[in-house]
Amino acid sequence: MPITIADVASRAGVSKTTVSRVLNGKGEVDESTAARVRRVIDELGYTPSARAVNLARGHTRVIGMLVPSLIWPWMGEIVQGAVDVVEAEGYGLLLFTCNRGAESMRQFSAQVSGKAFDGLLAIEPEGTLDYLADLYAGGLPVVLIDDRGDKPLMPSVGTTNRAGGALAARHLVEIGRRHPLVITGPEKFGCTQDRLRGFADVFDASGHPVDPRFVMEGDFTYDCGAQAIQRALGLGLEFDAVFAHNDLSAAGALQALRHAGRTVPGDVALVGFDDILHAAHTEPPLTTIRQPMRQMGEMAARRLIAHFDGTPLTSEPNILSTTLVVRSSTA
Repeated sequence: MPITIADVASRAGVSKTTVSRVLNGKGEVDESTAARVRRVIDELGYTPSARAVNLARGHTRVIGMLVPSLIWPWMGEIVQGAVDVVEAEGYGLLLFTCNRGAESMRQFSAQVSGKAFDGLLAIEPEGTLDYLADLYAGGLPVVLIDDRGDKPLMPSVGTTNRAGGALAARHLVEIGRRHPLVITGPEKFGCTQDRLRGFADVFDASGHPVDPRFVMEGDFTYDCGAQAIQRALGLGLEFDAVFAHNDLSAAGALQALRHAGRTVPGDVALVGFDDILHAAHTEPPLTTIRQPMRQMGEMAARRLIAHFDGTPLTSEPNILSTTLVVRSSTA
């Protein structure tokens, strides 16, 4: 049978509270009593629960991570980046998803109330930003990853969405494309607005402003990319380039263009956003704007752990740069 704190207390002739105080270095214990307790601990080979000791000291050495879902194509990269740092620093990671909606959030809230972790990394599940802001205002250390351009009043790690849109446009202009179709993400997301604004600014400056009729709102899915192409062709819109706001919708657009008899990049040059693993394996491989997903997870975790070590958390965001990756869908 495992040795318990009660066994130590009984052998040493003290209370369990006294043993706990000796283990945690809290409270005043007579030195001779403390020495006796430590001797009994050695004799019995008692090993205290790391979780119990940490809780007694007011921290768990566990970091919580809240994400919408693990099936998003780039989610694994961010989580892996965070895990690499968390494990290297001797912390544990408690991962929560919102796959079951309100029930998932109820379970997560119970863990928050139970102080199951010292701080939180969050890729904002839809509709939870105000809740996360309340947790931060209430004293829970929170770092938001991929803030979707919402610019929340809490620590965050994001990327250059507007500059990324501009990179895509500049590349298309440089290869001679003048009539782009844009497949956006949901309009309510700040990142969607930033990517569209950066893209449109470059085409405006080139003397070929983006016609609003050529901007199709999507939802970051494969189907929305295919449907946007079908809708544009059905309306008789003529375009020589497509900028999709993520790689999944770009892949859907690529398939729909092929079915319509349009060649890529001959008839239509195609650019995505994210640089997920699949982007290099479409046919042709996809030119895209790379978001540094793993580095975002790493930076967020480092920022949270630095706070535990005494560095204050501020609402100033950390912004990592996007880069253009040119492949055969435009070359």
